[in-house]
Amino acid sequence: MEQDPRAQVRPTREQVDWQEAELSMFLHFGVNTFTDREWGEGTEDPRVFAPTELDAAQWVSVAKETGFRYVILTAKHHDGFCLWPSKFTDHSVKASPWRNGRGDVVREFSRAVHAAKLKLGIYVSPWDRHERSYGDSPAYNRHFVNQLTELLTEYGEVAEVWFDGACGEGPNGKRQEYDWQAYYDTIRKLQPKALIAICGPDIRWVGNEDGYARETEWSIQKAPAGARNVVEGWSWHPAECDVSIRPGWFWHAAEDTRVKSLEHLTDIYYKSVGRNSVLLLNVPPNTRGLLPDPDVARLREWRQHLDATFRTDLLQGKKARADAFAKGMEPSRAVDGRPNTHWSPGPERLHGTLEVDLQRPASVGTLMMQEQIAEGQRVEAYEVEGRVAGEWRPISKGTTIGHKKLDRIERAVVDAVRLRITAALAPPLIRRFGAF
Repeated sequence: MEQDPRAQVRPTREQVDWQEAELSMFLHFGVNTFTDREWGEGTEDPRVFAPTELDAAQWVSVAKETGFRYVILTAKHHDGFCLWPSKFTDHSVKASPWRNGRGDVVREFSRAVHAAKLKLGIYVSPWDRHERSYGDSPAYNRHFVNQLTELLTEYGEVAEVWFDGACGEGPNGKRQEYDWQAYYDTIRKLQPKALIAICGPDIRWVGNEDGYARETEWSIQKAPAGARNVVEGWSWHPAECDVSIRPGWFWHAAEDTRVKSLEHLTDIYYKSVGRNSVLLLNVPPNTRGLLPDPDVARLREWRQHLDATFRTDLLQGKKARADAFAKGMEPSRAVDGRPNTHWSPGPERLHGTLEVDLQRPASVGTLMMQEQIAEGQRVEAYEVEGRVAGEWRPISKGTTIGHKKLDRIERAVVDAVRLRITAALAPPLIRRFGAF
């Protein structure tokens, strides 16, 4: 059977780990926190940066408690103010009164992340509204690589480097041309395991800041510059959905009463993590240097809701059968609760049906499907049916599955469910079929 070249595309180990983590926390923090702005001008006095109780361990503790595995800090936003004492500019924490000018937010943050055994992410804006060399492309690119080198050599292992694509006029009135390849080469050399996100070859932006992925979301995309594991022009380039828990990205006192509701966050979860993407949720520290109480309370409420929803998989451990299966990939492998096993209908089959008997009628409101993405993404279309009073009835259908597909359905009382794979790039590998 001749395979579609996309079926041969594989993620790196780091991309698999990232996608399985599912939740990343963004921390927008800097001079904008103190000026009540979203985008700074680059002319801010560093002395405005004066958090009174900064505690990076509190940020990380909340992230870990509420299920986040990657934590990403805005080490430098568009205003150019650096949260570390960069040797290449005075526009940084060393010119602020915080810690008497001897502080380093990135160091405190990185130590807390590593101590908690979470993954460290660094956002560093290529656009710099303060730096005078910005717009003199060769000079600024050297400057940026120097700062990138500081961030990648002085703070331990970095798991994700986050670039956005903002590019405005410099203080010298000139437009900057970013040397992306030089940036990528620097990262690959200094932190070879780090994923390069958004304006990068390892993780792509989903295309909006609402936290929503597409109903059909492929991790296999046309290969961007710098991609690894390229097969006939295709590579693994999964989507990250970024959204803020508040209307703005930086903390504003007026938004303390505008934290997203439990229902809104839950909808975002189903339409990001539940659509083969990673959710990057921004939770901005306040002027005290702490995650605000309303945000923390909502995160904890959200975590409790998700835990309660997915606590009991009605299919796990139940009797499963299929119309076909390969040796070592029996239907029971899709409901055994083990991450490294899967059901497959066989090496020559692009279709298959997996049926699970619940043994007694149960109310089902959510379905979960997962592919074994270490072996690629294959499913193009599926249908799910439930058995009601001895009769099979359609309850859901969709296109891509990938790492995880969650379908919220009109609640149905069924005593069996079956998953029908109706189209695939290659023989499907179903790691999990669940119902809740």
